[in-house]
Amino acid sequence: MSQENILGFYGHDHDVLDNYFKEFQTLKNQDYARARASFRAFKFGLQRHILWEDQILFPVFETRTGMKDRGPTAVMRQEHILIKEALEALHQKVRRNDPDSGNEEEALIDLLSRHNQKEEGVLYPAIDQLMTAEEKKSLFKQMQDVPKEEYASCGCKHH
Repeated sequence: MSQENILGFYGHDHDVLDNYFKEFQTLKNQDYARARASFRAFKFGLQRHILWEDQILFPVFETRTGMKDRGPTAVMRQEHILIKEALEALHQKVRRNDPDSGNEEEALIDLLSRHNQKEEGVLYPAIDQLMTAEEKKSLFKQMQDVPKEEYASCGCKHH
């Protein structure tokens, strides 16, 4: 994982999450227990990713540009709300061991792919330009220090 720049780091995390999701999709009609494990890794990873952006990464952009309640991070935060809703809709199917989740998967993938393209194409490169190498190191350390309890939860009793 590249910890040299924002685009490399977050782009890699997008790829890791995509792989967990593809695993879930592949396994859900063959071995639902393993599919659930892949979904759980995806869900917790996505929740961590969003937390990192909302609480650590986006404030850097907002402070440097003065665009807190407008601009690209405001749009990304709104999209995060929609992504969390779509993720929860799929989670409800997974909780019921219901492999008929194609519509929920499609809705989530659609949101994520458009969202990730904007981040990787515009926002991450812009933030890379705004930060020094030392600041990026500090940011990655802050992300690493986020306690797992802050994102590795689904609000249900089965974990």
